Amino acid sequence: MPDTKPPRGIALLLAALAALGPFAIDTYLPSFPEMMEKLGATQLEMQQTLTAFLLPFAMMTLWHGAISDALGRRRVILVALAVFGLATAGCMLATQIEHLWLMRAVQGISAGAGMVVGRAIVRDLFDGPPAQRLMSQITMMFAFAPAIAPLIGGWLQSWFGWRSVFAFLALMTLALWFACWHLLPETLPPEKRQSLRPSYLWRTYLKVLTSPPFLLVCSALTLNFAGFFLYVLSAPVFLMGHLGLSERSFLWLFGPSMSGLMTGAWISGRLAGNLSLPRTIGAGYAAMGCAAALNLIINLTLPPAVPWSVAPIFLYTLGMSIAMPSLTLLALDPYAAQRGLAASCQTFMQAGFNAIVAALIAPALWGSTLSLASGMAGLMLLGGIAAWLHQGRQNQ
Repeated sequence: MPDTKPPRGIALLLAALAALGPFAIDTYLPSFPEMMEKLGATQLEMQQTLTAFLLPFAMMTLWHGAISDALGRRRVILVALAVFGLATAGCMLATQIEHLWLMRAVQGISAGAGMVVGRAIVRDLFDGPPAQRLMSQITMMFAFAPAIAPLIGGWLQSWFGWRSVFAFLALMTLALWFACWHLLPETLPPEKRQSLRPSYLWRTYLKVLTSPPFLLVCSALTLNFAGFFLYVLSAPVFLMGHLGLSERSFLWLFGPSMSGLMTGAWISGRLAGNLSLPRTIGAGYAAMGCAAALNLIINLTLPPAVPWSVAPIFLYTLGMSIAMPSLTLLALDPYAAQRGLAASCQTFMQAGFNAIVAALIAPALWGSTLSLASGMAGLMLLGGIAAWLHQGRQNQ
């Protein structure tokens, strides 16, 4: 049985580890115009630096958890942080767009370890409502990342130029490595570790990735997040192009996002143990549905401008954050002996679809605020259908 008392500061540490990926995505967005000029790149080539990060991120998340199931949680996180820090320094020194693509790919290989292994650590420590509460606490603190990352990046870009953004990320990673070295416990004892034999991994991956309930709940998580992530990936065009804001105004998008994520996570934590997981998920979808409908109405009736063009994002991320911890627990609970591997599969699905959003969906929809609003609504609707089908199977 997991412990009833978490290690001191574990929520903050796991939130910081999970935030590494969002920082790697969001911090340099305000630097796109200067990087295009200095590296001689087009807007599409700069957009592909996101794809270069997200595709390896997705592929490697399939393995972080299985490796941590075999070797332990702490060791995997420390090695991944070291690789990420070196790759970030490489991004800072890039002189051509091709160099940046390569270093972004190495960043992607290592950045997902904290998110994947962190989810497994939560389930190592807790079951049931305590696990939901800890997951909610992590989500509340994690919510700061997409809000403050572009804000920090915008000020660094304004003061020192684009290379300073990657210098900041490298220093942040070094500090996080030392924090993990001193504070992160090993939560998976040797007697509970799993094999890395190819035959065992093949059987286990096949069992997880062919399970309809697992695929449905992970699809719901993935599509819900994509409805919001579409705006993150389109932020330079959405904010500076459609809304006419400056490189230091990214808080207009990420502020409401952060507030919604934090508020939703707080509500989810309060509901833990008082409302069933399906009802909590239903409340989250009610908020997301209202946000998507409001977003469409605003974009059909009003010109693009702040604050109304960003207001629905608060309500959307609030609903997404209410549903997220409960959906995550539904995904991991059936695999008590392979939590790391199951968390890898879940993150793989989400990161893989994020890469598709970055490469194809965002460029196709960022031409207008109405098309972005339609994308949010469509992705949320598909996520809701997946969650509804999962609940239907559970009731059979």
